[in-house]
Amino acid sequence: MSISTKSGDAGQTGLYSGERVWKDDLRVDAYGTLDELDAHIGEAKHIMHDVNIRHLLIDIQKDLYRIMGELASKSAPFPNPVTAEEVEKLTQLVHDYEARVGLTGFVIPGSIAASAKLDVCRTIARRAERRIVSLAKTEEVSEPLRQYINRLSDFLFILARWLEKKDDALVYVKN
Repeated sequence: MSISTKSGDAGQTGLYSGERVWKDDLRVDAYGTLDELDAHIGEAKHIMHDVNIRHLLIDIQKDLYRIMGELASKSAPFPNPVTAEEVEKLTQLVHDYEARVGLTGFVIPGSIAASAKLDVCRTIARRAERRIVSLAKTEEVSEPLRQYINRLSDFLFILARWLEKKDDALVYVKN
């Protein structure tokens, strides 16, 4: 079976739940932005020296696949949606890294290559969140999904700061 089905040539795509929608549908835009984020996280893994951080990023990618599937489900419930427990786990990671970094002000992002890449990921996560919020104004989007994406940008931010702190490269706007 080929990945080139030609079924999207007229500007529509099929959702996980079976419906056909326009490719510029808010739902498609939301999960398409998460797909972009996933690709950038994939690239970020290659410049992470810390194997634990690489594993965290792989876990995020696995979550993103499920979240994209959930967003691509309109008329039927997605079989494995993001849960409140997963939101809490990500929240705890944010708190753990916040404690390690000890931020004291606004930072200039991107002091090292790895943190710069995570900052690109963070901005894409925030754009995805905006798309998801727009979708949620007219269609059902689960609260845990919305919370997870919100927390994800926080996590990518603080992880970037942690990498800078470890390299003694954390730069504040006001020194």
